[in-house]
Amino acid sequence: MKSVSSNFLLKTIFAVVFLIVPTLTHAQTSDIPQCNTPAEKIACQNELNQVLADEAVAQQQLNSAQGQSASLSQAIAVLTAKIKTSQLDIKAKNILIQTLGNDIQDKSNHIAVLQTNIDKGKQTLSDLLRKTREIDAYSLPEVLLSESTVAGFFKDVDSFDSLQQSLQTTFYTLRSDQASTSVEKDALTVRQNKEMDAKYSIQQQEKAIASDQAQQKQLLSISKGNEKSYSTVVAQKATKAAQIRAALFPLAGSKAIPFGDALGYANTVYKTLGVPQAFLLAILKQETNIGGNVGTCYLTNPGDGSGINTKTSQSISNVMKPSRDVQPFLSITSSLGYDYKTTVVSCPQSIGYGGGMGPAQFIASTWMLMKTRIASALGIDVPNPWRPQDAFMAAGIYLSDLGADSSSYTAQKNAACKYYSGGSCKTSNGSSAYGNSVIALAASLQQDINALQ
Repeated sequence: MKSVSSNFLLKTIFAVVFLIVPTLTHAQTSDIPQCNTPAEKIACQNELNQVLADEAVAQQQLNSAQGQSASLSQAIAVLTAKIKTSQLDIKAKNILIQTLGNDIQDKSNHIAVLQTNIDKGKQTLSDLLRKTREIDAYSLPEVLLSESTVAGFFKDVDSFDSLQQSLQTTFYTLRSDQASTSVEKDALTVRQNKEMDAKYSIQQQEKAIASDQAQQKQLLSISKGNEKSYSTVVAQKATKAAQIRAALFPLAGSKAIPFGDALGYANTVYKTLGVPQAFLLAILKQETNIGGNVGTCYLTNPGDGSGINTKTSQSISNVMKPSRDVQPFLSITSSLGYDYKTTVVSCPQSIGYGGGMGPAQFIASTWMLMKTRIASALGIDVPNPWRPQDAFMAAGIYLSDLGADSSSYTAQKNAACKYYSGGSCKTSNGSSAYGNSVIALAASLQQDINALQ
């Protein structure tokens, strides 16, 4: 038999939870980086503003130099302007890193305080609930038969209202602190990503400066001698550019194409969707590396999704998931006039299914979901997953949806991880290693792209 206080307590707790669930408070966060003292904050911001203004002027000078007719002096002026612009950009990012570092520490400290408050709130809540159980422990016979128990019971009942108020306050404070912690952690992640982006950008800028300074030194040595020697340098660059354009760019599930063609397709994607060329090329190259490891397969049995390995002629199970991809695959090949039994797809890896089609390695069900957008972007009727330009656009659309239309390091790495695994970067499923590899490939490919400019 429950005592009188039990029902009242239960109703009160439900009422408190109902009232406080929708009333989450959010911590106020500032998007403006801060330094330590007020004076330092002002100085940092003023310096950052000045550096950014100087960088804008340097960029205008670079644009002007690049617009002049080709000559030795113009080439030196371009390199000088590029170096100056990069140096100013590094300076601005170093200031940003300093201010972000201070803000990150402040937010980390705030999160630690909130977590301490949450721990204390949980303990207080536990103590209050234990006290209510003590009141609830009184049974009616005990109250009627014991004078001392009656006195203790009514003493506790007299304080029951204040106990309920404490419960409500504790619930509210606990939920409020939890909500604030979540907001602060999100803001902290944003700032940490900005800091990583700035550091990565500095590393790339430093490499670019070193390369530009080496070229500048070479050209300056020529200017002190015979300017006609510059024609030799121009010819050497032209030869290197021609070699880069002609070099074959490998593709999974398709023939390799000249790098110049691959870059042309990537330029179309960039103009349409904003996905950087080097990053898109890196994704496709990484997919090719993986495709080379798992080989290529034919689907021979639509009933169970099995097939054969084109390299070994061995029977392979799980070439395609029957309930998900077989019918879309048959529809795609039929619309293109292909024989599905001799159309290559990726073989399964150690777990799961294969079925990746062409350079972008999309499975058939995913391609069917995207084909209208691909056709619209390219102005064609029927997109072909094995045709390079179609695959480039398909990969670009998907990557854009994943946030790769940003030039930041963290956005591109996260997009690469999601492209690989469908989720954020993790060491456990190999996606983090995949993302790192893509970023490294993109940096290397960017050097080739720069050599063509």
